[in-house]
Amino acid sequence: PCWWSFSHITSSDEADILYKKIEVLAKCHDKAVLDSLEYFAVLAAQQLGLTLERVYEPKKKIERLTLLKSVHIFKKHRVQYEMRTHYRCFEFKHLTGSTANVYLEYIQRNLPEGAALEITKTTLEKLPDHIKYPVWDQLSNDENEKTS
Repeated sequence: PCWWSFSHITSSDEADILYKKIEVLAKCHDKAVLDSLEYFAVLAAQQLGLTLERVYEPKKKIERLTLLKSVHIFKKHRVQYEMRTHYRCFEFKHLTGSTANVYLEYIQRNLPEGAALEITKTTLEKLPDHIKYPVWDQLSNDENEKTS
């Protein structure tokens, strides 16, 4: 029918970025929400065929705040508040830039309330020309040329 529209796929000559490792660190104050996020993230990674190397739980951070109960006096009477931050880390290996962008955008758009993501991307790059050969090899060649 005439209401169908076909999108044209465009291809570029640019090479896609290759990531050696991508770490996604999820932070949340509620452990149940973090468990739900882990289930969702792992399921989405399996559906996209990503290589999820490991999922681990770093140590939680506990921050305590001690305040006086009274506004003016009574220093003996205090109240203590505690803020716990739970973490969950997902490590992905060998991803392309386009696949990583699609997955990370999907995860971020479906992020539950009170959760935050911290993403670290590691790429392999070619060594620059001025670093390829050791400096001491060049120095010994220069000294040999000076003496002869």
